[in-house]
Amino acid sequence: MSDRDAWTQWNTTRTAGATVHTRPSTNKYQARAVRVDGILFDSQREAARYQELKLLVAAGLIGELEVHPGFPLQVMALSEPGPPWTIHTVGMFHADFRYRNLRTDAVIVEDVKSKPTKTEAYKLRKKIVEAVHGVTIVEIV
Repeated sequence: MSDRDAWTQWNTTRTAGATVHTRPSTNKYQARAVRVDGILFDSQREAARYQELKLLVAAGLIGELEVHPGFPLQVMALSEPGPPWTIHTVGMFHADFRYRNLRTDAVIVEDVKSKPTKTEAYKLRKKIVEAVHGVTIVEIV
């Protein structure tokens, strides 16, 4: 199914002049959404990684587990050369997980990825988040 077909299927189905929104059972990468502990994950692999991280929390190896943390995508604009600069938030990047490694005290940001989901747009957003927020995004394949 092409991106256009998936969008058309999701976007609208016309019934007696009314617009009814429907969602396909899979996303454009053919991943099935899964709900675990009341949290909706985009794929079965992401849900499985969440369950692995919950075990690490229970074992006391990691803490402060956060699901779908948001990072603002920010750019700096100059009205004139030199200060003052204006910071603009142009969007949000939502990683899959953020947690603290209790052995090293490092904050880890993870994103579950497959080859088709490593788009040029994703790579650009990842670079912006890493540069602006000073984090490294670990890709879980």
